[in-house]
Amino acid sequence: MSTGTGADSAPGPSTPTPAAARPPLTPAGRTSMFSSLKIRNYRLFATGQVVSNTGTWMQRIAQDWLVLSLTGSASAVGITIALQFLPMLLFGLYGGVLADRLPKRPLLIATQAAMGLTGLALAVLTLSGHVEVWHVYLTAFLMGLVTVVDNPARQAFVHEMVGPGQLANAVSLNSANFQSARLVGPAVAGVMIAAVGSGYAFLFNGLSFLAPIAGLLLMRTSELHRTEPVKRAKGQLKEGLRYVARHPQLIWPTVLIGFIGTFGFNFAVWLAAFSDEVFHRGPGTYGLLNTLLAAGSLAGALLAARRGIARLRLLVGAAVAFGLLVTVTPFVPSFWMFALLLIPIGMFALTVNVTANSTVQMATDPEMRGRVMALFMMVFTGGTPVGAPLVGWITDTYGARLGMAAGGAVSLAAALAIGLVLSRVGGLRLRVDLRPGRPHVALVPRREQLATAA
Repeated sequence: MSTGTGADSAPGPSTPTPAAARPPLTPAGRTSMFSSLKIRNYRLFATGQVVSNTGTWMQRIAQDWLVLSLTGSASAVGITIALQFLPMLLFGLYGGVLADRLPKRPLLIATQAAMGLTGLALAVLTLSGHVEVWHVYLTAFLMGLVTVVDNPARQAFVHEMVGPGQLANAVSLNSANFQSARLVGPAVAGVMIAAVGSGYAFLFNGLSFLAPIAGLLLMRTSELHRTEPVKRAKGQLKEGLRYVARHPQLIWPTVLIGFIGTFGFNFAVWLAAFSDEVFHRGPGTYGLLNTLLAAGSLAGALLAARRGIARLRLLVGAAVAFGLLVTVTPFVPSFWMFALLLIPIGMFALTVNVTANSTVQMATDPEMRGRVMALFMMVFTGGTPVGAPLVGWITDTYGARLGMAAGGAVSLAAALAIGLVLSRVGGLRLRVDLRPGRPHVALVPRREQLATAA
């Protein structure tokens, strides 16, 4: 979603925007943990998103618990999640083409309004007592259709708000924003479901989209680092695919996040099953487990914001740690040990997500931003229609513990395999040094490894 060329407002590499016409940039070297919040347009965006994200997390918890209550099946929860992400798998690349062709700010106003209406529709059905499981399936699918366009447009719009100098920081703060809402949303949803039912959580979510719409309307358009919309032409979708194929720094993070997104990020299925079947507790416990997972995710996002630079070795290391923890955690003997291990799981999960996202964005030219990020999000979330029902079936058939461990094992295997590929492509080898005061395990150039051995 970002560019390595610095042409933040150019319609293309051959027609750069004059420097005098560009908004002032915050130097990349002066990045701090919250530096992108100094930019007014991004502050408005972030404020609106934290309200909307809180509502989104409330709806997610209420939706999953409602489906589980209506059907008693973890597979049904998996189907709901799959339907929400199926449009991304089917139409994700076309959404990226639209995001490159259309002005992003008015496009986002339209998509945010549409998502608010889906939440309100589900609230009316639930509060009137007429909700059935197919209603939930339908609204999840409609939400997914809107997300096909909203997601790449929103990802690309971050660059227009902050410019290239603050892009990595803003991406990390977006994740921190999302995870902050995740700390509040599940806890509030758990209490609300237990007290008055799921309908009011859906109502809050529908109304919460007023906040990001207001933020978008209040922005100063003169301060945006605009990228001119790409003119309609044949072959733009294939052009995006060829662009990614020519850049290995885009391919491998996308492949890795695809495996982990498909098989490792199915916590809605696992935590619902653990709360109900393993620990025999109610929606409050489900909300608590999601909150602990979010606490770790928030820590991971803030650490990423402070680092500011995305590295492939960090991506692979975090993915290995994530896969290992998800494989081992379901077999711990006590509820509180399981619950507390969700914190480091969340931290490594978010580190994987943010690092992969930032790596891809920083390596992408501005005129390709929508299509590249659409492909990234299609691979990341589009695998859910395959992974969620499969993981749900394993969970129903063999139990929550084996279901979660299977997802972790696939994630771990993918991280190790792609780490091996990247080390060979980069001419690196694993060095194990047991001498005191030295790194015990590190990736080093092959020549250095041979010299040390000699």
